[in-house]
Amino acid sequence: MTLATETTEKVKPNVFPHHALEAILRDELMVVAEAEADMNGFALPKDAGVAAVAPVPMDSLVVVEILCSLEDVLGFQPKDATVRTGGYNSVQDALDHMMPRLEEQWQKKQGETV
Repeated sequence: MTLATETTEKVKPNVFPHHALEAILRDELMVVAEAEADMNGFALPKDAGVAAVAPVPMDSLVVVEILCSLEDVLGFQPKDATVRTGGYNSVQDALDHMMPRLEEQWQKKQGETV
């Protein structure tokens, strides 16, 4: 099996790469949440699932900066409007808001390329 075949099998054309995007976004958002928690003098819970719902305010401008980490998987740069003005209260809050918007943008791009 060649590297090209392995890559093709992992990210199939015309199938929204939900799991890959969510994993990248979750990792990037956790870095932001950990930095925010540290700046505010508290630690996030060790359990990743609990940490994802921990109340940690994340500024929208900071979250917009991490959108570039999704470009390789999406095949385009997500719109800044993907991020809610005012930011988010937790990693899960951000994921719940952003993932449907990313999928909508991806679907639209797929329609443009057909």
